[in-house]
Amino acid sequence: MNYRHGYHAGNFADLLKHSALCELLRLLTAKDKKLFVLDTHAGAGGYDLAGAKARRTGEAEAGIGRLMAESRTGMPAAVARYLAAVQAYDRKFGPPGGVLHRYPGSPRLVRAALRPGDRFIACEKHPEEALLLKREFAGDQAVEVRQADGYHAIKSTLPPVERRALVLIDPPFEATDEFEVLARAVRHGLRRFATGCYAIWYPVKDEPAVEAFIQSLAETHYLRMELDLGPRTPEGKLAACGLVVINPPWKFEEAMREALPWIAARLGDGARSSLVASPASPPPQA
Repeated sequence: MNYRHGYHAGNFADLLKHSALCELLRLLTAKDKKLFVLDTHAGAGGYDLAGAKARRTGEAEAGIGRLMAESRTGMPAAVARYLAAVQAYDRKFGPPGGVLHRYPGSPRLVRAALRPGDRFIACEKHPEEALLLKREFAGDQAVEVRQADGYHAIKSTLPPVERRALVLIDPPFEATDEFEVLARAVRHGLRRFATGCYAIWYPVKDEPAVEAFIQSLAETHYLRMELDLGPRTPEGKLAACGLVVINPPWKFEEAMREALPWIAARLGDGARSSLVASPASPPPQA
């Protein structure tokens, strides 16, 4: 386990993942019903963009930095809400000043959207990252932090007593069989709780493995979204990634069809986005 998200926080992959996450949370909390959220690979919770790790790669400057520099005029509403969430976290936990210093990981974005009565479990397997995550939420009774395998948590927490759930699955993809393990975990989750909303991030490096994973979801109702930086990305660096959302809430597709091309257009020449809906019919909304 060598992956540290501190090197990559705020990069183009986070723009895809976290803009979608903010929109999912907004739509799922619009109903006056309790929500359970499970983050299976939560990371450290928050990240220092002024630290050595972020400065070493410069990925935040090429990602969230570009969006922050844009005028809000004409910006898609989903992007504006995402940037507002990022700024709110930085104002609360970062030093004063106009430059973005702190970037929220998915647990912080989830925490900001929780209502009284909602429930959130954040899992992180790596001991050092789990310790940072526990420190991030020390004293916060609304967040349960577990140093645990998030795949196992899918088995132990579903179905939730709330009968409504968002499950965020964002593995580090260090293992060679990660897609196979991921597919099994998703199938198990769906067997236990078929109407839950599942948001699953993946890198686009091994295209046959990606397509095999997507084929494993053929019987589900999903949206498949991807961002691709294009051929100018330095060799060896992640150049494309995707997010599959199973059982997306109403109006989510509409929001992301507007947001993703706008984001891609700000990531440099050659960057592009795509969004494809599965042919399967959606299940009844919980």
